[in-house]
Amino acid sequence: MSRTSSGPEWSGDMLTKPEMVEAFATQLRGVLKHQAAFVEDVRQEAEAMWKANRPEGYSSFEAWWRHRWVVGPFREIQEHLEAAAAKTFELEARYRKGRHEIPAARQAAALEKKNAKQAPAVGAGAGAVPPKPVSPPPTSAPAGGPFLDLVHREHSA
Repeated sequence: MSRTSSGPEWSGDMLTKPEMVEAFATQLRGVLKHQAAFVEDVRQEAEAMWKANRPEGYSSFEAWWRHRWVVGPFREIQEHLEAAAAKTFELEARYRKGRHEIPAARQAAALEKKNAKQAPAVGAGAGAVPPKPVSPPPTSAPAGGPFLDLVHREHSA
């Protein structure tokens, strides 16, 4: 696949926001499901064609065996595509937890620990600078459109 200069260049750094990952996973899931449906259609046609046009001279076992060898790979490819589409949910969840929820929880715990240490030492709070508030982990907002549209908006901003 060649890249064109009209669209943004891809890099993994673009997956910095949960909505970007959500849009990417949604788009990837759609492509994988579409490809799985395409392979299923081809497999069904191959099965029907083989059953309707059995070659002359094959015993029933040999015909079954050859049919299995023709159709089997299509079934496996379809199963792999469907499994890959299901993995996109895991991709989203791992990203959200690993990049946003766990670090936010750690930051909140560290801030709480720091505040607990400073509370007895700081007396009445004369001149103390309040700690920076920790923003809560982002909630799943609806995707702002297809992934590449979000990437394009990021680059033009």
